[in-house]
Amino acid sequence: MYKVTSTDATTLEVDRTGTGPALVIVTGAFNTRQSSKDLAALLAADFTVYEYDRRGRGDSGDTPPYEIARELEDLYAVIRSTGEQQGDGSAGAPPFVYGHSSGAVLALDAAASGVPMTKLAVYEPPLMFDHPVPLSTVESLNALVAAGDLDGAAKEFMRGTGMPAEQIEWVSHAPFWPGMLAIAHTLPYDQLLCVTGSASSDWLVSVSVPVLAIAGGDSAPWALAAAERIASVVSTATVDTLPGQNHAVEAAAVAPLLRSFFTAS
Repeated sequence: MYKVTSTDATTLEVDRTGTGPALVIVTGAFNTRQSSKDLAALLAADFTVYEYDRRGRGDSGDTPPYEIARELEDLYAVIRSTGEQQGDGSAGAPPFVYGHSSGAVLALDAAASGVPMTKLAVYEPPLMFDHPVPLSTVESLNALVAAGDLDGAAKEFMRGTGMPAEQIEWVSHAPFWPGMLAIAHTLPYDQLLCVTGSASSDWLVSVSVPVLAIAGGDSAPWALAAAERIASVVSTATVDTLPGQNHAVEAAAVAPLLRSFFTAS
């Protein structure tokens, strides 16, 4: 575990495990660096895995006001730190990056912005190109957070993902609900990333690194549609699906695919 300081002096907490080429994991909404521990453990034999708390989550700081550019700087700071941390002779190579959900949108945006990475794998970035979500959804979440209604913000965010009411009710009474509420103030960040990214797919043209866009075989239709749109715009992108998986992909299901993609020459 170590700390990284971003451009605006925000401190980010990073965990490092394993050996081999660097691999940075970027998590999505309701997630901290603790959320990817099972995946990191499965990949640690082949990669030095870096997991970090995105700003406002876990042990990382959160300097207002929020801007997507600040999160891009955060990821860049973590990626730079991998070169300093690597001790196996691979320090000169940019890391591999894997992003899940809104973390996948962030990772794609970073790649399009020129943040150095060797390859990028993304799992179900919520890019609704065919049915863009209005910016008012971000404003609504911000209003709930400002009013201190984190419970309301979390439930509204989940409704926006299409989660059925009965499932939201179950989640809100689950033992992990307090942990979700602890970082619910960052939900407008995730929403802004997805709303902005879904406005157009033109920005993806700037992505030049090899990309693997993954969707679950049991996921909603938008997931595969997003992966296919990415592949249609990014010349270096390919699409794969994981049978039996949905948005909450199992670490054991996605780890072999990531290992194969990142180690292929």
